[in-house]
Amino acid sequence: MKSTARRESYGVKRAPYAFLLPATILFALFFALPIGYAVWLSFHKVKVSGLGLGSGARREVWAGPENYTDALTDSELVHGALRVLGYGCIVVPVMLGLALLFALMLDTEKVRLAPLTRLAIFLPYAVPGVMAALLWGFLYLPDVSPFYFVLDRLGLPQPDLLDGGPLYLALSNIAVWGGTGFNMIVIYTSLQAIPAEVYEAARLDGASPLQIALRIKIPMVAPSLVLTFFFSIIATLQVFNEPTTLKPLTNSVSTTWSPLMKVHRDAFGDGDTHSAAAQAVIIAIATLLLSFGFLRAANRRQKQEAAR
Repeated sequence: MKSTARRESYGVKRAPYAFLLPATILFALFFALPIGYAVWLSFHKVKVSGLGLGSGARREVWAGPENYTDALTDSELVHGALRVLGYGCIVVPVMLGLALLFALMLDTEKVRLAPLTRLAIFLPYAVPGVMAALLWGFLYLPDVSPFYFVLDRLGLPQPDLLDGGPLYLALSNIAVWGGTGFNMIVIYTSLQAIPAEVYEAARLDGASPLQIALRIKIPMVAPSLVLTFFFSIIATLQVFNEPTTLKPLTNSVSTTWSPLMKVHRDAFGDGDTHSAAAQAVIIAIATLLLSFGFLRAANRRQKQEAAR
């Protein structure tokens, strides 16, 4: 009896690990292993002997930090990072500002057709990024866009949104249009979790709806705002679909417009997978540092406010 009970106890203790095993295997195969292989590639390079013909003429050798040094001094990668920085300065505040505004408006008691309105705001998020970029890309083209037709009929100026400075606005519009709905749902869900007694107490104290929104709702959904800002930073640093999709429509978008586009060009266009791997690792580390730094600053601020 004791041995049977011991085996049953041992089986119960092993059960959680058995349930975790499939997820662990998938994580190792499709996440940890590719990352490890990319890091391994980043520390190697291809050495060509002679004319590069014949067996053994091209072989992988240890490169050390050479690929990282070349990537950090690559002007195309630096300029791509600066372009993404400008793009993010437009996308993140506008997208989160609209998401917060829509969430607050939907949380009011006098709103009508709230379910339909939530669906309408969220629906663009369900459209794949490539399809959204194609849709807006054709709306930006003067020859096929109905907007330019209306502007021409009205005798108004027709700005080229795919050239120069307006290109940032055109790309940002696609991201804002597609991402506002998701962030709005996250913030709106947090607003729904606030107890109704808090609002009743504020109304009894004579607080107006605007004061309730500014002094109660926004501070109480601060964790959701931090979360959406965190996701927005990661998405901004990884921008790829929008400029890549618009590239055939304009000459203003180069193959190195964003850092990830340069990684894609070097890896699959030029065949330099080792340099591309080093650039990808640098982008991943930069994303991690920025995200971790933001979360740490946000947590420190929350602790300071709680201490007050």
